[in-house]
Amino acid sequence: MTEATAAGFNSADFRQAMGNFCTGVTIVTGLDDGSPVGFAAQSFVSLSLDPPLIAVCPAKSSASWPRIRATGSFCINILVADQLSICMAMAQTGADKFAGIDWRSGLTGAPIISGGLAYVDCLLYDEHDAGDHTIAVGEVKDFSLVNGDAPPLLYWRSDFGVFGETL
Repeated sequence: MTEATAAGFNSADFRQAMGNFCTGVTIVTGLDDGSPVGFAAQSFVSLSLDPPLIAVCPAKSSASWPRIRATGSFCINILVADQLSICMAMAQTGADKFAGIDWRSGLTGAPIISGGLAYVDCLLYDEHDAGDHTIAVGEVKDFSLVNGDAPPLLYWRSDFGVFGETL
């Protein structure tokens, strides 16, 4: 911890520091009373192979997560670079986020967004309180690498992009 943060935590500086960690972009989806629900998330990780588990961290302020949680299932849609418009639509509050977005129901009923890099369809396995977020653990029921040759949509330093060169 620097001298500046030792005197008091600075959330803006912390956010800027954490922004230096590049993440992929996902859309978490569910089906609530026949209507698709979703939100953009960068806090996603493969958690366990035995049993197959993943984790995603929705904000407690999310209006979408409680609706998805109530269904007991959700799908992680990993976006490709040319799906930035889908990410932006899912980041909005109160709009018809799925307007113009092609999708199909997965094994659990949760929407699988067409054209994505991959998807992971899950049953809600567990949840953990974590500050202003929830750690939601999903038990993988189905998955597929759909568009494996496409570059992923990445988030870094508060902006979106793609890999420039493979090392």
